[in-house]
Amino acid sequence: METRVEVADFEDWRELAGEAVELLQAGELVALPTETVYGLAADALNEEAVAKVFEVKGRPSFDPLIVHLGSWRDIRKVAEVPAEIEDSVRELTQEFWPGPLTLVLPKKENVSDAVTAGLPTVAVRVSAHEVMREVAKKLGPIAAPSANLFGKISPTSASAVVAELGGAIPLIIDGGACRDGLESTIIKIEPGEKKPLITVLRPGPVTREDLRKFGTVKKARPSKDQEVEVPGQTPSHYAPRAKVVILAKDQDFEPEAGVKYALLTYRGDSKWEEAHEWVAQEALSPGSGKLAEAGVRLFHLLRKLDDAEPEVILVESLTETGVGVAMMDRLRRAASEER
Repeated sequence: METRVEVADFEDWRELAGEAVELLQAGELVALPTETVYGLAADALNEEAVAKVFEVKGRPSFDPLIVHLGSWRDIRKVAEVPAEIEDSVRELTQEFWPGPLTLVLPKKENVSDAVTAGLPTVAVRVSAHEVMREVAKKLGPIAAPSANLFGKISPTSASAVVAELGGAIPLIIDGGACRDGLESTIIKIEPGEKKPLITVLRPGPVTREDLRKFGTVKKARPSKDQEVEVPGQTPSHYAPRAKVVILAKDQDFEPEAGVKYALLTYRGDSKWEEAHEWVAQEALSPGSGKLAEAGVRLFHLLRKLDDAEPEVILVESLTETGVGVAMMDRLRRAASEER
């Protein structure tokens, strides 16, 4: 299959969105930009198209998909909103939609088990990217995991999608570099005694600090025996070809003879800069040390370092505040031995 890459510029992005809708209505898959990462889109209510997503990505059937909506009004097309959390859902969507927050809600019967991995819930969000949102408005609910092979580095550019899925899908819409660079925050909401309980199932650009004014925020407890409830919970994920090793800030580095290493630091001023002759090295937020900038660049730089063909990528650990929580979550999964 020939894969076309079309740039969504100021003049013709709506025309391209219409072309994407036609392909999706025909049961095809299209890679679309979002503010987080590029998504591999399928008609969420077409079970055969959804099956193609799993086939093209090599994604296991137990890993559910996020459903993208055209607006908050579309929630009830795919999900039920229990009365006891209705106010919380309204407040959160008014604050963060369109944007990188995904809500887990009871699913409606029209959503197939293929989308939800057999779970009684569905994960929904409204993207802040105009292309994804326009396609969802015209087509209806869209199932769209990241547009890459399962378990690999998430794509934050059209070229990253081409590198992994070129030849497997008919169209990639190039909407430029992703604004946030990390997958959406996923939460579930439950009624509490005084405040709603908000459980962060996957950390992302919407941080715990952002969510605190809407309820009591807690982190999901990790468990090796816990079934996957939402995307991104598998132990190994977001992984380059090279082995990833996370270095604590006070840790010394002793290279193994004959091994090729690459280095990813936070600001580019770490003690490891001159400690070895790296095959490649990069800084997430050169000089300034801003977590938001580091989050945007994380997947891009992991992919860039991996292209230098090291055997090991050493990554400086990050402060786990704000978006640093999401970044360290991605890095720990990338460094997992369970491949």
